Amino acid sequence: MQHNLRHLRVFLAVVDTNSVTRAADLCHLSQPAVTQALSKIERELGTSLFTRIPQGVFANAQGDVLAKRVRRAFGYLDPALLELSPRLRMVATSSQLEALIAVREAENFTLAARRLGLAQPTVHRAVTQLEEEAARPLFERTSYGIVATRAAGTLAQAARLAFAELTQAEVDLADTLSEEAGKIVVGAMPLSRYFVLPRAIAEFRKLRPKTPIHILEGPYADLLAGLRRGEIDFLIGALRDPAPIGDVEQRVLFTDTLVIVSGSDHPLAGQDNVTTDDLASYPWIVGQKGTPIRRHFDALFQASANPPTSIVESSSLILMRELLNCTHHLGCISYLQAQAELKRGLIKALPLDLRHTARPIGLTVRANWMPTSAQAQFLELVSNYEEAPGPSELSS
Repeated sequence: MQHNLRHLRVFLAVVDTNSVTRAADLCHLSQPAVTQALSKIERELGTSLFTRIPQGVFANAQGDVLAKRVRRAFGYLDPALLELSPRLRMVATSSQLEALIAVREAENFTLAARRLGLAQPTVHRAVTQLEEEAARPLFERTSYGIVATRAAGTLAQAARLAFAELTQAEVDLADTLSEEAGKIVVGAMPLSRYFVLPRAIAEFRKLRPKTPIHILEGPYADLLAGLRRGEIDFLIGALRDPAPIGDVEQRVLFTDTLVIVSGSDHPLAGQDNVTTDDLASYPWIVGQKGTPIRRHFDALFQASANPPTSIVESSSLILMRELLNCTHHLGCISYLQAQAELKRGLIKALPLDLRHTARPIGLTVRANWMPTSAQAQFLELVSNYEEAPGPSELSS
């Protein structure tokens, strides 16, 4: 579906007034223009949105579904448009906003044009039209490229979220017709890839065998940025304290502790009592600075006169396992992430009480996010986790 913003505003006016005539007056259009706009939306979606009777024009079930998402889309978009210019609310087009988003992210008109598959003058003209309506520049030229002004950045972010809502609308409409549509996009931190997601995906496939599932990996900051832009549906992994920013919400699923692991032949693997000084004398593989695991690791040696000096920074369990089994390195990792490796005897948990490292694991979503039916089903499966035995039970 093409996002014709003006047609969608006409659609909402008809939903609100139950009248083509009154909607035409509100939108300053002729009745044939309103009828044409509705017909085009219905044709693009392949479904009827209204029940037409002598008493008026009333949204049917599909119309109600679309209206809910369209209201949410304009709820993001309109405040940002009005901040720049009242007229923009009525004249800004989706093509102009897509150009704005691309230029803001690429910080270059040529790169933005390539991303959109358009000619550079077309993108430049679209942004210029917005600037003329706003009566102010939307980008500043610097030695590093073209940087969006604060207002332009706000509008680009709002437009991204508005377009995400309209995409969700198509998925919701397909669901009313018992059709699979859309996709699940998960920002997966290391723990979730080993413990939460495999089971959830297996169960989800029984319900929706065709819905694409995209698992995105990367640094937390990158995943969070993708979530806030509407590119990622939700994040799964260690929660941050405090929450990283006000426009996201964190939901606790369970708690996890850390575990200190070694290879089976490590000198400490057979000891009943292991001290901090014992640990500090060996090389380590542990997560990057700034991660929750690394903070707990650093705190473990805070009072030590001789903290570890040989450290490999990585969140890869595979690298950790292989390094532990061919050297005397030790690893500090999420217990649940390492659970399968511990059960199989591929690595060994050292006998340390790390209950004080308990940390919340859960979901991070955009504030006021409304999932599709498929996304809600996936979230429910993620939430129905099974408690795992603690590291002391596996090492006993």
